[in-house]
Amino acid sequence: MPDQLVRSLLLFVRTLRAAGVLVRAGGALDAIHALETVGVRAKSDVRLALRAVLVYRHDDYERFDALFEQFWRARGPAASAGSPQPLQPPARRISSRQPLTVGSAAPRDTAGDAEAAGETSRATYSRDETWRTKDLAAFTPDEFARARAQLDTLDWRPGVRTRRRWQAGRGRTPDLRRVLQANRRYAGEWITLPRRSRRVAPRRLIVICDISGSMEPYARMLLFFAHAVVRRHHRVEVFLFSTRLTRVTRQFEARRIDDALAAVRRAVPDWSGGTRIGEAVHAFNARWARRVVRGGSVVLLISDGWDLGRPDLLRREIARLQRSVFRLIWLNPMIGSPGYEPLTRGLQAALPYVDDFLSVRDMRSLEALADRLNHLPASRPARRAYQERPWN
Repeated sequence: MPDQLVRSLLLFVRTLRAAGVLVRAGGALDAIHALETVGVRAKSDVRLALRAVLVYRHDDYERFDALFEQFWRARGPAASAGSPQPLQPPARRISSRQPLTVGSAAPRDTAGDAEAAGETSRATYSRDETWRTKDLAAFTPDEFARARAQLDTLDWRPGVRTRRRWQAGRGRTPDLRRVLQANRRYAGEWITLPRRSRRVAPRRLIVICDISGSMEPYARMLLFFAHAVVRRHHRVEVFLFSTRLTRVTRQFEARRIDDALAAVRRAVPDWSGGTRIGEAVHAFNARWARRVVRGGSVVLLISDGWDLGRPDLLRREIARLQRSVFRLIWLNPMIGSPGYEPLTRGLQAALPYVDDFLSVRDMRSLEALADRLNHLPASRPARRAYQERPWN
């Protein structure tokens, strides 16, 4: 595929995200493969192929179609009829608050209308909003202290899971064991029918955090995050890895964060080393999964995806980990960086088996993560079946 078309396709993906369309994790890579399969001769085929691999919410279909028509068009005498060609990069980001309809023109510029009417608007500075959207790697000591206090106020509860055991309750299932005892006073007549319901238990949260050299700017803040999660939600397991995996759950049980960090420093021998995500996930699956993974666990894997190991090993172990947990969430501090796309070999191998690919770049993304954990759906997401394939 020509490089110009690949760049235009990546720009189109960023345009969709800027407009508020929820794009699949790893959708850009799938879109490249889709265009290599269907070709670019028929515009309708391109639109349907891209919509199938990029968009997963039915509510975003109309917005996707409108943005597709705005972004791609046939131009120039050499362009074949219906052949999509990219427009120039948009001069401004499309606001997700502006409604788009199929066949509509470019979104209305409300600011331009206001100026035409002689009205002026003045942008205001919000210190709180600026702090919430600031890169964690650029925090000052005062901002670190403020972030620690803010993290302690967030609630990290990944829901509850239904257990196999029953308990007396107001469920819809009759409790036949208690029928005779409940109706003894009625001479054996079934006057009342006791019921039962399944027991529930809070889901276990497992944090696996990358502390390699490339993650050094974010490591301190992410350790604050792990300590806050342990304090607010007791059913938590914490693991750190660089070239090897280390369990640090007990170290994070210290009440003071400074004591916890000092204990973690002493326990982790490979701080700021290389990154071998596949080997670390393999060690977790082989040694720790049977001990700490219970039915319905939620795993937070925090890494930027820069991996020195084998992509086929990472792919196999990530797929194995996903099958054993309720939800696998990959948190990447690079998401939100200008021009970032998950195109490293490790991420290409792992993302098809990741349920959510989210950012932990700023305080706003951490707040969004807490809200997402508190509203997880009751059922597992649809997942891709693992198939063995060679990696070149």
